[in-house]
Amino acid sequence: MKLLIKQRFFSWLDSYDVYREDETTAFRVEGKLAWGHKLEIQDSQGRPLGTVREELFTFLPRFALYVGDNCIGCVRKEFSFFKPVYSLDVQGWTVEGDWLGWDYRVLDGQGRMVMQLSKELFHWTDTYVLDIVHERDELLCLMVVLAIDAANCSNR
Repeated sequence: MKLLIKQRFFSWLDSYDVYREDETTAFRVEGKLAWGHKLEIQDSQGRPLGTVREELFTFLPRFALYVGDNCIGCVRKEFSFFKPVYSLDVQGWTVEGDWLGWDYRVLDGQGRMVMQLSKELFHWTDTYVLDIVHERDELLCLMVVLAIDAANCSNR
C-alpha cells in the first residue's frame, strides 16, 4: 500500500496531510509548539493516534515515538560522513538511506522490506511517497518518516 505525505505550505509549525492511493485522507499531522519538534498524528476525523517528540540535549537528533502515553521506540541520527544514517529502536527494524538523503528503506530483523520511502522533487513543500508492505505497520512507518524528516530539517 502507498501513502503520500505532503507538508502544508501555509503553516507556522511542521504540519502534513497524509493521503492513501485513492486520494482519501489517511492521517493529519499537526506540529505543536514545544522545545524541539513535536508532531501529533491524528486519523482523518481528528482523533489522536500518536506523537513524535524530539528529545533535547543530545549530540545528534533523537526522537521518541509514542502511542498514547507509551513510548514504543526511538529514532536516532548517527554520525556519518557521506550519507545519512539512522538507528531505529523499533521492533528490530533498521533503516538504510541513499547518499542524498531522499530515499530510504526500512527492513525488519530478518532483512525483509517493511517500507520504502522516496522524496518527490519539484514541489513547493516536502512531499514523500511511502510504499508499505503491511497495512498494520502504516502508523509506525509514518512516525519513522516524520522523525527522519524532522532530523534532516534540524541539520539544515
